[in-house]
Amino acid sequence: MEKTDYLTTRQAAEKLKVSIGRVQQLVASGRLPSVKIGRDRFILEKDLETVSDRKRTGRPAKEQNDTE
Repeated sequence: MEKTDYLTTRQAAEKLKVSIGRVQQLVASGRLPSVKIGRDRFILEKDLETVSDRKRTGRPAKEQNDTE
């Protein structure tokens, strides 16, 4: 395991511009693969690209109703 290939959850959160808790949710749901070593989790930097969460920011758009 090369040290430069893996990120901590904190580093991953900084790169994704989300909270550490959100990274932990993504790992728990299986959307972001990780490796647990001792009490810490490590995430491959290339796996951050697979998380499509970055494309959807903010509140979802309201549906428009055509009721004229």
